Amino acid sequence: MAANSQFAMAIHVLTLLARSGAAAVKSEYIAGSVNTNAVVIRRLLSQLNQAGLVASQTGAFGGTRLAKTPDAINLVDVYKAVCCGEVFALHGSPNQDCPVGKNIEAILCNLQKEIDSSVTAALARYTLADVMESVEQA
Repeated sequence: MAANSQFAMAIHVLTLLARSGAAAVKSEYIAGSVNTNAVVIRRLLSQLNQAGLVASQTGAFGGTRLAKTPDAINLVDVYKAVCCGEVFALHGSPNQDCPVGKNIEAILCNLQKEIDSSVTAALARYTLADVMESVEQA
């Protein structure tokens, strides 16, 4: 099973935009850095725009820039903007006549909540400015 790379791609894009300052960056340029298609980047930028993390302008002189300063963009907000779903999905309808089947969903739901809470707490400790600092030091 392949992992979802939306979060990693969003952090890459936001870091690139942060390094560009106030200049609007074209999706084609961003796509070149991420090494993907510009359509994929535009879809991702749309999600980031809806979350209020970026501002985009269409047209010949258009492009995208950050809507907030890097220290005001928390990684948990990026995660919430682009990651949909849980860490793992529950399977169909377990057999309710089975002792495991009738209890497994409740147990796994609690585990999902615990994992989600841990991920959220960890990401809340970092901002885009932290990522930029690490990129500059590398």
